[in-house]
Amino acid sequence: MNPSTVKTYLPWVVAAALFMEGLDTTIVNTAVPAIAEGLQVTPLSLKAVVTSYILSLAVCIPVSGWMADRFGTRRVFSIAVAVFTVASILCGLAQNAPMLVAGRILQGVGAAMMMPVGRLAIIRTFPKSELLRAMNFVIIPALIGPLLGPTVGGLIVHWLSWHYIFFINVPVGLMALWLAHRHMPDYRGDTRRPLDVVGLVLFVRALGSRPSAGVGSGFDARHPGK
Repeated sequence: MNPSTVKTYLPWVVAAALFMEGLDTTIVNTAVPAIAEGLQVTPLSLKAVVTSYILSLAVCIPVSGWMADRFGTRRVFSIAVAVFTVASILCGLAQNAPMLVAGRILQGVGAAMMMPVGRLAIIRTFPKSELLRAMNFVIIPALIGPLLGPTVGGLIVHWLSWHYIFFINVPVGLMALWLAHRHMPDYRGDTRRPLDVVGLVLFVRALGSRPSAGVGSGFDARHPGK
């Protein structure tokens, strides 16, 4: 790969991926009533649709660095974008709440691999004198995505169907996948370190023990006051 070409397109690839990841963190929030109506369930019963994405994202992030060192940044990033895009399609095609939750979990897995691996590629590609500018370019879409999520979600369910909340990721994901295949450098770790399984299990256990982590904690869908 031409280094100058990589420096030109790599920030755009990572920025597009981080924008999708940030957008899907909040885009569902304002669309919950419309989704509940479409799936014929109560809005409060869809808490898992919101939390499952964030939880799977948090759980899988620690594994992403190890996977990038072992299998290469290009392969892991491309697979992550593909998983996120396919999961978005599955969410849009969901016929019931469990299918939607499963799709959101898969979305979180893909997003967890995109974010750290993309930033790792940026850090290893740009010298220190150019790194701050490149990181600022990448971080801005990641910050804008969660801010736009509620507004975009509300507009989509007002003018279209709630399914398009997830389908809008497909063209962006396909573009990011094509650019990653052409311009994502393939960095690998110098040594193959074993995965810290014990640390990962302890992290997941600690995350799951939080009161807000439980899908049904905090309220009962049939008795909102509880």
